[in-house]
Amino acid sequence: MTQNSRIMIIAGEASGDKYGAWLTAEIRRRLPSAEFFGMGGDLMRGEGVETLVDADDMAVFGLVEILAHAGTIRRAYLLLKKQFKIRRPELLILIDYQEFNQLLAAAARKVGIRVLFYISPQVWAWRPGRVKKMARIVDHMAVLFPFEVPLYQRVGVPVTFVGHPLLDIVRPTLARDEAFSRFGLDTSRRVVGLFPGSRRSELKNLFSVIIDSALLLREQYPDLQFVLPLAPSFKREELAPLIRSSGLDVTIIQGLTYDVMQLCDAVISVSGTVTLELALMTVPMVIIYRVSPVTYAIGRRLVKIEHAGICNIVAGERVVKELIQDEATPAAIAAEIGRILHDGAYRVAIREKLAGVRAKLGNGGCSARLAEVAVNMLERRARHD
Repeated sequence: MTQNSRIMIIAGEASGDKYGAWLTAEIRRRLPSAEFFGMGGDLMRGEGVETLVDADDMAVFGLVEILAHAGTIRRAYLLLKKQFKIRRPELLILIDYQEFNQLLAAAARKVGIRVLFYISPQVWAWRPGRVKKMARIVDHMAVLFPFEVPLYQRVGVPVTFVGHPLLDIVRPTLARDEAFSRFGLDTSRRVVGLFPGSRRSELKNLFSVIIDSALLLREQYPDLQFVLPLAPSFKREELAPLIRSSGLDVTIIQGLTYDVMQLCDAVISVSGTVTLELALMTVPMVIIYRVSPVTYAIGRRLVKIEHAGICNIVAGERVVKELIQDEATPAAIAAEIGRILHDGAYRVAIREKLAGVRAKLGNGGCSARLAEVAVNMLERRARHD
């Protein structure tokens, strides 16, 4: 009965597209004839998901930025909601992308569609009361961190700690010397990574700051070479002109992100999933974060935790420096990267604490565990129908 199941799967940005692709592959191993459709990007399409909405069009962050794209977001929501009646999925899998996916979850529950929500909203950080709302709109919650489990158990939400999917894939595929050669980099010179994120709003808010920081570092450390791994949501021709106009020599690399990371002595990174990826590779970094003043003012009232970077949240301490909003200046960023580069003891201490982050995330196999949860939900539905 579950073999030909119709599964609607929704991811709204680059990391969700990645997780959605891995999950789809795992479910297909168990249910080869299942039909997948919904919202995602190139990776999910590569696994055979029919994407009715392209996730690249939805990857915005911040209240003001979201309002500017409200028309696009509303049209996507209405199109996807319509599929509840047209194609009647047996299971709706929602991956992160919180506000949008919570609206879809509520609409699905109203028409009797089972909802598996993967990646909890950060209820420990934003409006802790939100966990009660999740209890009303989801059938099962799959969480990345063990400390999230009791939050849902207390309000009676079925919950499974599946671990973090990055544990299965964050590793280089090339030897260091091979990577240096492949990317045309000099093994005798230090490498600084520039990680501008995958959202267009991040590019708008922070790309020039990252480039200006790198220009300052080049003045102070002429031996440095800069690398920029390109997010799947961007094309080389979008960033190359911006870099050329700055006069900075940057090697843009498509794919092989973890091979790039292993070569970096230090990284300038926007806040996001990439900070956890860097932590799993034990790469010292400075995290920068900037949104519109209105978004930031509202966020300051709502956020209940001390850290913005995921790696610091998991560690429970400020392992790497965070430069938030007005603090994210080229001078401050360059100063922190400079300290990482020239202070060996500081650099080693960061690496050791980042190694502890991985230990807190449990074992690999997240996507396989999540696929089992999804299949079990489909089987229970089949028995009750």
